[in-house]
Amino acid sequence: MKQAQFLNVVDRDEAERRFRAAIGAIDAIGAEVVPLDAALGRLLAEDVASPVDVPGFDRSNVDGYAVRAVDTFGASEHEPRRLRRLPSIVTMGRIPEATVEPGTALAIPTGGAVPRGADAIVMVEHTLLDGDDVLVTKATIPGRSITYAGTDVAQGEVVLRAKERLTSRETGVLAAIGLDRVAVLARPRVAILSTGDEIVPPGRPLPPGAVYDSNARILADAVREAGGEPILAGIVPDDETSVREALQRCLAEAHVVLLSGGTSKGPGDLNARVLAEALDPPGIVVHGVALKPGKPLCLAVSRGKPVVVLPGFPTSAIFTFHEFVAPVIRAFAGLSERADDTVTARLPFRVTSEHGRTEYVLVRLVDDEHGERVAYPIGKGSGSVTTFSQADGFFIVDEHVEMLDAGDTVVIHPIAGSRPRQVDLVVIGSHCVGLDVLLGRLAARGTTSKLIAVGSEAGLAAVRRGECDLAGVHLYDPNTGTYNEPFLGPGLELVRGYGRMQGVVFRPGDPRFEGKRAEDAVHEAARAEGIVMINRNRGSGTRALYDRLLGDARPAGHSVEASSHRAVAAAVAQGRADFGIAIDIVARDRGLGFLPIGEERFDFVVPSNRLARPAVRAFLAELASEPARAALRARGLLA
Repeated sequence: MKQAQFLNVVDRDEAERRFRAAIGAIDAIGAEVVPLDAALGRLLAEDVASPVDVPGFDRSNVDGYAVRAVDTFGASEHEPRRLRRLPSIVTMGRIPEATVEPGTALAIPTGGAVPRGADAIVMVEHTLLDGDDVLVTKATIPGRSITYAGTDVAQGEVVLRAKERLTSRETGVLAAIGLDRVAVLARPRVAILSTGDEIVPPGRPLPPGAVYDSNARILADAVREAGGEPILAGIVPDDETSVREALQRCLAEAHVVLLSGGTSKGPGDLNARVLAEALDPPGIVVHGVALKPGKPLCLAVSRGKPVVVLPGFPTSAIFTFHEFVAPVIRAFAGLSERADDTVTARLPFRVTSEHGRTEYVLVRLVDDEHGERVAYPIGKGSGSVTTFSQADGFFIVDEHVEMLDAGDTVVIHPIAGSRPRQVDLVVIGSHCVGLDVLLGRLAARGTTSKLIAVGSEAGLAAVRRGECDLAGVHLYDPNTGTYNEPFLGPGLELVRGYGRMQGVVFRPGDPRFEGKRAEDAVHEAARAEGIVMINRNRGSGTRALYDRLLGDARPAGHSVEASSHRAVAAAVAQGRADFGIAIDIVARDRGLGFLPIGEERFDFVVPSNRLARPAVRAFLAELASEPARAALRARGLLA
């Protein structure tokens, strides 16, 4: 009865169905926290939000003098502006105690903290000393040569997303926000056991009739490429007791077990016999698949743990590994199962195939005189060790196809390993906490994205030019009293997103704002002495709201523009500004006071010709799903 399982050949799809059914649901095996110096190349287990502002204080970009910009207006080399030089200086690593009053200047080095009262830095090259005075020879403007706190990264901002691979750039970001440890996805352990009396490890003399164990090296590196951690279990002879003992050791320490060789039809099928006797249920599920190369493949599962006997020939082993095993390892590692970056190519001559077997044909690629890609098949057979080193990729011939003609187009799959690829979804426009939620949920499902926050108006322009898949917008039209829809044009579709509450943020207990209506507070603040605001960038929906409330008033701080709601909250929380307009979420996160102005709509504009793109469909499906809406509501959004 056991012998009846051996080489009872099934087609490729049926073999995969049985194998996956026996394994059951495949999830990432878990996460582990590693030191930052061990994180390079690993995949993040979760989104990383910054615990601090970067920079953490308003910082000078040059050596010079901290001044009030208005005190320098009209300055030139012929008519310099005279300012009283304050006796103290800014010391690196300390917040200055001095305040820059009207008509004064304070010496400051590059990287120094900007003192209160100053809103610009005059470069030392544009100054002269005259006793206790500084002569400014070139006028400046508010914000010049200052990097404001939270401009690079704001506290609470998501800086890296789950499943991003950590390169030196990402580890630098983690260090910049003060993290010395990070949660990464654990790597599945894959035991690789080579069997056969003829197998010799590289580096030793090769007896007649023996072969070097190249499969173990190929498979170990292929496991790494698939996101796993290989465990080289060595070579065991063709002896059932030795194989059984080695198999038990592998099962005890690995998530996946691979055996190389010892699978065929007849008495030489030692590994399959050992598996049939030694594994827990369900045991062997497939032995023999209608593949070329790779027919002797044996697929088994022991209490949910995959155990695979790969054919001994190198080409057969690696093809069957990538078809059946690599996707499982990638899923255990938290990756998308298929990493293929396919291209198309034209066949230069006819290719025949055996009916009833799925065939993999290795090729070398060249470009013809017209720049079209051409695929030349390599026919060295499954026992060749050089085939994979020479090949640029392979195409698949369906089991029902007997011939492909010259000139036919085939899909070329790359040889093992993941390759760099473009992101799936490009989003340009306004930033929002809710957008972070949605893109994070997409990333967990394998859809990668790039978000470029430039404001609603710029995002709308980017969509019109075809530069992105969608734009997040919250543009208010005072003529209709509605958001976003009046700004659409031909070829653009509006997808309803969610609401969010905009309002005035201020430090708790400030009597100038506490307990007042938002509109009244803004109007009073715009005309009051000593109150500083923080504005938003031109083109943002919030900037339009500022303009509507302020009218012609230009209070102190009007010319200072923050790039996000979180940056507004950072300015108020740190005392750089006394009020600003932001959404209630960032006010709660910072412990700030909040005066509601009203609900605004945060919607998405999509080019009509991109609605059918898989990544766009995935985003829209996520947006409409109840779990995503619940996640948005949990963040305080009106979904």
